[in-house]
Amino acid sequence: MNKTIKKLDNQIVKALTIACEQLKDEFEDFTWLTHQADFSNFPASLIVRCVFNTDAGLATLKHEQGEAIFSKRIHAALLKVGILLKSPKRHVVFDTEEACAREHQGNWKQRLTTFH
Repeated sequence: MNKTIKKLDNQIVKALTIACEQLKDEFEDFTWLTHQADFSNFPASLIVRCVFNTDAGLATLKHEQGEAIFSKRIHAALLKVGILLKSPKRHVVFDTEEACAREHQGNWKQRLTTFH
């Protein structure tokens, strides 16, 4: 990773950390988020994965249409550091600790490389 990409990645991490803390305060079952990107196709390739503890917690979020709140908060945080997403909803995906345990025996590294 060259210096420019490392600097950009650090900006993404800082922005997403702020958004994550706000979302954790607002949504009880939400625990963490991470991001992945192919920097040769950035920002189009950026994916932010929001992880909930339980499938039920994620189902509640979807039932209450909370996905839009996540997309807006993440988009706003990234915009503050100069990253514009053309279609924020496309860049935010949801997952659960339960699903990772069930499908990848809790191995997030494996899950993140095989599941989008």
